[in-house]
Amino acid sequence: MDEEENPLVGANVVLAGMYLGSISDVDGRFSISGLSEGTYQLTVSFMGFETFKQEVHLTSDVQIHILLQRKSILADEVLVTATRASAQMPVAYTTVKKEHIERINMGQDIPYILQQSPSLVLTSDAGAGIGYSSFRIRGSDITRINVTVNGIPLNDSESHGTWWVDLPDFASSVENIQVQRGVGSSTNGAGAFGATVNFQTFDLKSEPNVELNFSGGSFNTYKTSVLLGTGIIKEKFVFDARASKIESDGYIDRAFSNLSSLSVSGAYYGEKNLLKLIYLSGKEQTYQAWDGVPSHVLDTNRTYNGMGQYIDSNGRIQYYENETDNYWQDHVQFFYTREITHHMQMNLALHYTYGRGFYEQYKQEQDLENYLMDPVIIGGDTVRTTDLIRQKWLDNHFYGMTYSLNFSKNRWNLLLGGALNRYLGDHFGRVIWAEIAPPGSFQHEWYRNDATKTDFNAYGKLTYTFSPNLTFYGDIQVRDIGYWLNGVDDDLRIIDQEHHFTFINPKLGVLYRFLERHHAFFSYAMGNREPNRYNFIDADPMESFPKHETLHDFEWGYGLQMQHMGLSINIFYMNYSNQLVLTGEINDVGSPIMTNARESYRRGVEISAEVKILPDLSWEANLALSQNKIHNFTEYVDDWDTWDQNSRYLGTTNISFSPGVVAGSSLQYEPIAGLHTSFNSKYVGSQFIDNTSSTERQLDPYFINDLIINYEIHTAFLDAIILKLMINNMFNVQYESNAWIYRYFYEGAEQYLDGYFPQAGIHFLAGITVQF
Repeated sequence: MDEEENPLVGANVVLAGMYLGSISDVDGRFSISGLSEGTYQLTVSFMGFETFKQEVHLTSDVQIHILLQRKSILADEVLVTATRASAQMPVAYTTVKKEHIERINMGQDIPYILQQSPSLVLTSDAGAGIGYSSFRIRGSDITRINVTVNGIPLNDSESHGTWWVDLPDFASSVENIQVQRGVGSSTNGAGAFGATVNFQTFDLKSEPNVELNFSGGSFNTYKTSVLLGTGIIKEKFVFDARASKIESDGYIDRAFSNLSSLSVSGAYYGEKNLLKLIYLSGKEQTYQAWDGVPSHVLDTNRTYNGMGQYIDSNGRIQYYENETDNYWQDHVQFFYTREITHHMQMNLALHYTYGRGFYEQYKQEQDLENYLMDPVIIGGDTVRTTDLIRQKWLDNHFYGMTYSLNFSKNRWNLLLGGALNRYLGDHFGRVIWAEIAPPGSFQHEWYRNDATKTDFNAYGKLTYTFSPNLTFYGDIQVRDIGYWLNGVDDDLRIIDQEHHFTFINPKLGVLYRFLERHHAFFSYAMGNREPNRYNFIDADPMESFPKHETLHDFEWGYGLQMQHMGLSINIFYMNYSNQLVLTGEINDVGSPIMTNARESYRRGVEISAEVKILPDLSWEANLALSQNKIHNFTEYVDDWDTWDQNSRYLGTTNISFSPGVVAGSSLQYEPIAGLHTSFNSKYVGSQFIDNTSSTERQLDPYFINDLIINYEIHTAFLDAIILKLMINNMFNVQYESNAWIYRYFYEGAEQYLDGYFPQAGIHFLAGITVQF
């Protein structure tokens, strides 16, 4: 209850170090039974109230009357209320806490922080987790996963992708991460077709703090970061900052990364008001490695990187040293939250993101006319081709606002909100050097186009507790999108076009608790997703533009909590209409296009378990089994002899990069105080690399194991010294996590080009953290 003895519905009750817990009902009551005699640490948390802790000495049944005290200041957790799932919602989710993030954060990208999440498969272009990396959840890539930071959309408006390399060492500024599988409770930003990932940054630290992190390891990898915090000043103000530098040569040849980032946060905490300003900045330079390793080279040179390769005037193979990707990104977020009454809070956020950068390439024997450059006459000869260096630039602005109003009282929790966002993007290319070029062609620009996108949404979410055991959840979102493209693309095609979409996305579900330790839920959600930039500009102008995709997501869940064990089972059926897939079809200039598959689906089961084997030994494991199919699939293969395409109807096939089995395991042991060891394992079943279900084109299954050791020492002069050791892929497994293929017929025989992405064998990271 609160101080006025009003019951608090939905308070989270847990016993420390155990898997037992409870949620308070409409009368504020909870119960935990089946305990043996002993001493237990009881913790009760509820948004807007101080966390309650009490030691309970249990020799017989005990009744406890708990009065929660309201926090003297408004807490940061209200910033992510609109995007988070709670224990009362019928959603399959995993929350990664700060403690876990700190144990494994030694410079690797966000996908490696989330590696043990159910149904998640990660990949790294450089092969060791620093640089360009990504993940899939339930087979859906990052362009189909909704990502928010403090409720602000992070997905790129045009590509729908999220590039973790743009925010190096972002994990050091993150307090917690929630991964919701399926459509989840997504509100703002891109459509969630596989999952929703929400980040919360910079939680309140009441005491002054300084933290120094140093780590290094294989492939000349090192990370340095400094974190500073003032603690709370005059019971109102807090300032935090972080600066990081990361460098690595990468596992793949020349796939180096040179990364730096800065984060600053300032906040005013009042009893009923919270104002917060956050600045996140990242700068990256990475040598390009996105072509992968050709299959015929894998057995002899797994680290081969052909990017930047050229033949010099003496016929020798050389590599252009600046075949790099370069990008800078700045985020500014401003939040204002007010507690209108004890039962109602208002959130308003303004945001602005500025991104700019280019990738540079050395290209041999290029036709001058393809760059709008005139032929050059030398000694009576007309030169029409040349070697050159080009840069492809992106300069974009993304800004807008999000807002929400949350009302919670007794049985009701109502959330109303929305967002209005606008994106402006310029795409252009420059030739910065040419071996032979007409006069005045320095920094010659050969294409430019711009994009404007508006994204408005409004939503309402309702959680209603019918009875002590039964909760209903309903959610409806209206999303309106306008997208305009103008100008000339890099292949000199005019891409002027305009698109408009209006989506209505309903969600509903019910959660039922029974026999104290059990709960079950059912939910249905509809998601709609507009095509991205490349789907539009690569579309065949002789055909209609691609249609939007629709997902009907059905989820059934069951959970069990016992004193030394927790179990959850989630069954899902995701039915797609007009899912965009690669079939091998090309447009009028030969570029691959994605076409709408009329019917496709994903269905499966996810099982997660936690077991306390001994007081100092625990095991967490998860298993995902799935089927991922496209109905009535027809493949297309280019014929270079006829400049046409051959087609073949294949019927029902498997969706690419969707393994039928994904499993994770984490065995954790704390033999002495301060020493934490974790033996993590990941199994990923075979994956097809196109949609034809051909066993000739698939990634082999792999099983890898990592060992992570943290040892925390407390001294009279320092808060803590933490020593870290990470042994990745400790059994030196050779495997590839991603690939691409292009097939064609030439001189009557089928040929192909491909690229595989090998991941590093056994490699190490070690570090030290000093906290003042």
